[in-house]
Amino acid sequence: MIRLYGIKNCDTVRKARKWLEQKGVEHSFIDYRDEALSKNELEKWYDAVGDKLLNKRSTTWKQLSESERTADDKASIVALLAQHPTLIKRPVLVNADTVHVGFSDKDYQTLTAN
Repeated sequence: MIRLYGIKNCDTVRKARKWLEQKGVEHSFIDYRDEALSKNELEKWYDAVGDKLLNKRSTTWKQLSESERTADDKASIVALLAQHPTLIKRPVLVNADTVHVGFSDKDYQTLTAN
C-alpha cells in the first residue's frame, strides 16, 4: 500500500493527493503534524534519499539557530527533523521500500505503476 506523508495545508501535498485520487491509486495519507514520525522511520527515509529530505527553503529552516543549520551528520539531521517535522520536504511517498520526496507527475506515474 502506498503511503503519502505531508501536511494537509501544503499546496504540493494537495497536488499529490489530488493526482493519486484522480488516477485511482489506493493510498493512505499521514499528516505528520498529527501523527509524529519515529526516528526509525526518519532514518530509513534519510538513508533512501539523503539530504533531499531536508527542506532548506522552509520558514522553519530560516528560524533555526546557526548551530542547528550546520548539522551535517545523519543523527543530527534526523533529530532536527523529528523535532521540526515542517523541515521535511513534502510530500514523501513511500511505496514498499521506495521513498520519494517531492511531487512530479512523471515520477508519480513511474512510482505508482503496477
